[in-house]
Amino acid sequence: MPAAPRRILVTSALPYANGAIHIGHLVEYIQTDIWVRFQKMRGHAVLYVCGDDAHGTPIMLRAKKEGVEPRAFIARMNQQHQDDFARFGISFDSYYSTDSQQNRQLTALFYQRLHQAGHIVTHDVEQFFDPVENVFLADRFIRGTCPNCKTPDQYGDSCEHCGKHYQPTDLIDPRSAISGAAPVRKKSPHFFLRLEHFRERLQRLFETDFVDAASRNKLLEWFGSELKDWDISRDAPFFGFPIPGEEGKYFYNWFDAPIGYLASLANALGAGVDETLEVWQEPGREIVHFIGKDIPYFHGLFWPAMLEGAGLRTPDHLFIHGFLTVNGEKMSKSRGTFINAETYCRHF
Repeated sequence: MPAAPRRILVTSALPYANGAIHIGHLVEYIQTDIWVRFQKMRGHAVLYVCGDDAHGTPIMLRAKKEGVEPRAFIARMNQQHQDDFARFGISFDSYYSTDSQQNRQLTALFYQRLHQAGHIVTHDVEQFFDPVENVFLADRFIRGTCPNCKTPDQYGDSCEHCGKHYQPTDLIDPRSAISGAAPVRKKSPHFFLRLEHFRERLQRLFETDFVDAASRNKLLEWFGSELKDWDISRDAPFFGFPIPGEEGKYFYNWFDAPIGYLASLANALGAGVDETLEVWQEPGREIVHFIGKDIPYFHGLFWPAMLEGAGLRTPDHLFIHGFLTVNGEKMSKSRGTFINAETYCRHF
């Protein structure tokens, strides 16, 4: 007898809704689309879901610059992204948005379960604040010299040259990428996920074929010391979901972004939150993520910890690809080293 068809839920990383899709992005979605088509040709039941990562300070500032409300801006971006993917024949079963009612409900559910299980704590955080724009600066809106390898003009969360991750306040000679001003430091209470609570469960996950050997070894470097608590909140002004019961506090968009995979699944199924969670939990269903090599710690540490803490299963496989480069450096929207998908399609 032939083997029963596999049931596979496949995702690609959610493109950020602050600009158009470029050909560096397309590497991932074309790769995923080919894999999905291949599995469907083999007779397997595959759902391919994705959507826009639609929250955060960069989107709020971009919308302000264009003189529109953030939701009008992300709606336009969502349509533009879908048009770009369609030009290249990429076919999703659901292309959605993290700024959806299903995602709001799911994010609140995750937070409630994590909080009730004792996985959320509060710490005072010192952050950079732009005195000209009057906003707290997201990591990507801070530039400075890497504290590890001393390469200039690096982002506030990690160095593209040496790969080191750090806090924005560790940067040498930091400056705001918005106004160019020297940022000031301000303190406020933030909410954190206790990653150390999940050490053993994450280590067991890495004993499976969850990731390739090189990525596993890189991720296991985090376990050489206590896993640091992960900041899942942001202060107003911020475009995103408010944290229930907290004034002026919002979920960091990297908290609600991976939950967006579940929201997009709900959209594909035309189902509510409870039924969607049942499908996610179905025995025998495989869950596969395709991502770039810049975000394995989110998908390999934070996201599995969130799922474990919320009483949900972790994904089966994490397929990690490299970058399309320009002069040896990652193609980048913020650095202007990119070719938009629409431009490439028009000429080639």
